[in-house]
Amino acid sequence: MPKYHIWTIGCQMNKAESERLASRFEELGYEATDKADEADLIVLNSCVVRQSAENRVLNKLAALKSLKKARPDTVLALTGCLVNADTDRLHRSYPHVDHFFKAGGSPPWLEKTDTLSIPHHPSPAVFVTISQGCDNFCSYCIVPYRRGRERSRPISEIAGEVRELVSRGAKEVTLLGQNVDSYGHDLPDRPDLADLLAEINKIDGLVRLRFLTNHPKDMSLKLIEAIAGLDKVCEQISLPVQAGSDGILTAMRRGYTVAQYRELVTQIREKVPAVALSTDVIVGFPSETENQFRQTLDLLSEIKFDTVHIAAYSPRTGTAAAREFEDDIPSAEKKERLNKAERLQEQIQTEINARLMGKTVEILVEGRNRGKWYGRTRTDKLVFFSSGNDYPGQLAKIRIEKTSPWSLQGKI
Repeated sequence: MPKYHIWTIGCQMNKAESERLASRFEELGYEATDKADEADLIVLNSCVVRQSAENRVLNKLAALKSLKKARPDTVLALTGCLVNADTDRLHRSYPHVDHFFKAGGSPPWLEKTDTLSIPHHPSPAVFVTISQGCDNFCSYCIVPYRRGRERSRPISEIAGEVRELVSRGAKEVTLLGQNVDSYGHDLPDRPDLADLLAEINKIDGLVRLRFLTNHPKDMSLKLIEAIAGLDKVCEQISLPVQAGSDGILTAMRRGYTVAQYRELVTQIREKVPAVALSTDVIVGFPSETENQFRQTLDLLSEIKFDTVHIAAYSPRTGTAAAREFEDDIPSAEKKERLNKAERLQEQIQTEINARLMGKTVEILVEGRNRGKWYGRTRTDKLVFFSSGNDYPGQLAKIRIEKTSPWSLQGKI
């Protein structure tokens, strides 16, 4: 039996697309392998949102040169956001790669099909893409140039996929889009994300429902009320702020002010009191002063997010920021700002998670890691516990006995 190997880096959408590629290959008779040097087919699913991610992809491509030379019959393909429209240039740069296909696309050597190859044996928690592309064109972001303009899938199609995943064992679904708040605006009857959540919420056997990522300028009161009113929708929202300075937000072309963001957070917490908020922050954006960076730290201290994903700015060729601004913050200063933000957030997460000491929480068990079962609460807290029984896909009540900034531990 021929074998395939998929290497994935980047966002949840990449992970969802890799799962569907894997299902398609298995339908064609391939068997998965964790070892690239054993595979007859290798697919790299790439990310270039940050320079660090792109460097890992380039290093992986370089490492596979010798494998391809030793085993020339091995099929090597590259997908994801490293792949742009200029595939001729890619072929010249990486002649050992046999195929290039765009993020979310179908491998060119396969027969085209209108049916989705969804996982045959899905994990208890799965991802479902509801839209592709983005129309926002934030100045620093390469995604619209690689994934194109926004394209929404019909509600009936998404609901059908979720029903099938649930019938195969999935218990929790996370709906994915570069900007989920724009969902449906390009469809004939113009449904929105709240309408989609209401439809998915009806599906028997589904236990939990999440979605990401939101854009602060597009999140509606109707959506907030849907989160508050639909029983399967988890009390957890990803709401990237990116910066705490209006000047930097303007340069980023984010389309909102810090005051508007604060007001949105207030609305959310009034409607969903138990909500856990996560956010993204970029430090070291061109021209960011020490005072502007301090404003970001102040915002983190004020709002107290449950999770913050912090990155240092890296210019992406083709974006407005790369064209219009000099990357004038030294690398050492970017690193220092990133470390300061991470230290602050670690303190905040330590305090938030410590409140759960001695409490009993409900988790959806997803699997085992290093001998312990793990799962997440509705507010996305990662919890570990030990037991000799089998728990995948089950809801378990865990009494928390140890807390840290990153995870919780307890007993069944």
